Amino acid sequence: MTKRRALGQHFLRDSGIARAIVDLVAPTARDRVVEIGPGDGALTGELSRRVGQVTALEVDRDLAARLRARALPGVDVLDADARVWDYGALVRPAGGRVLVVGNLPYSVGKPILEALVTARTAIDEMALMLQREVAERLAAPPGSKVYGSLSVLTQLYCDVRVALRVPPAAFRPPPKVDSAVVHLRVLPSARVALDDERRFHTVVRAAFGQRRKMLANALAAGLGLPLDAVRAASALAGIDPRRRAETLTIDEFGALASRLSRSVSE
Repeated sequence: MTKRRALGQHFLRDSGIARAIVDLVAPTARDRVVEIGPGDGALTGELSRRVGQVTALEVDRDLAARLRARALPGVDVLDADARVWDYGALVRPAGGRVLVVGNLPYSVGKPILEALVTARTAIDEMALMLQREVAERLAAPPGSKVYGSLSVLTQLYCDVRVALRVPPAAFRPPPKVDSAVVHLRVLPSARVALDDERRFHTVVRAAFGQRRKMLANALAAGLGLPLDAVRAASALAGIDPRRRAETLTIDEFGALASRLSRSVSE
């Protein structure tokens, strides 16, 4: 099995969709763009015509060599794994932005996304192709069936919207699922002021760890805290402990995480 097949990669072949994806971040010659998973270069060619500096990350050495041989102006092709590449080391060009564009392989889309969000202070905007259900989960509002920890921990730092829906026929070979492109604008600071950012992440993941349970039960199990203590902390945060995680807003998760942190330290 080739590396590209193992990653579940499908190559974009529709030039109109490639243009639409690049249009989402509206790059200029002053910007620096990191492209993830260039594959056959459909997005790379479009970026090369519009951007001064493109860094293309390709884990498949054969694909990287073929793209490098095209010698596209302003494009630097790296043999790199996008899951672990150091996005945090990116430096904004004078008067420009750092943009990330890519067709993320379905099997590793979430870890790449998590790496990008972790490095958010070095990035301004992103346009990312994902499996449609993952894209919709990212942008889901509270109360949605697909709203979960991925939604909260991405929307905490970014404005997120599903910008384009892409049919299987736009790829070679066609995948068995639909795809979508999400547009993310990194916020200047977290959407909610947090006492302890790591604690917030832990609380959110615990709340959704057993999403069919009432909030207090899920948190007690996930955090290893007494149920009575979690109920009391929830009540002090103004949140009914009988609610379920998918009904809480990001602000409510912030209040709950803050109150739970105080309860643990008291």
